[in-house]
Amino acid sequence: MICTLTARRLKPGAYDDFRAAWSGGEEGRPKGAERWTSVYHCRDVEDENVVVSFGFFDGTLEQLRAAQEEIGREAQTSSVAEYIEEVLLDGSYEVVEELPS
Repeated sequence: MICTLTARRLKPGAYDDFRAAWSGGEEGRPKGAERWTSVYHCRDVEDENVVVSFGFFDGTLEQLRAAQEEIGREAQTSSVAEYIEEVLLDGSYEVVEELPS
């Protein structure tokens, strides 16, 4: 399993516009994002303009790259750019251990 994660500092008050652009105007996830088992957007409790977006992809790195191409990751990144002040972290991370509850 791979965790895709991006932390962004949004322009003040831009969350709703960012969120609509992130999903391509659709409710929920962008079309084609079914391979992600869970997807989250989290806001910093101290600064609402800092948003961490992450999801869990059930597949290999090669399958992830193909899925990102299929959903148009580059176009998605371009569509949200006007609402972002700074990208703090962006990457894909292999899940090496899951701790049970």
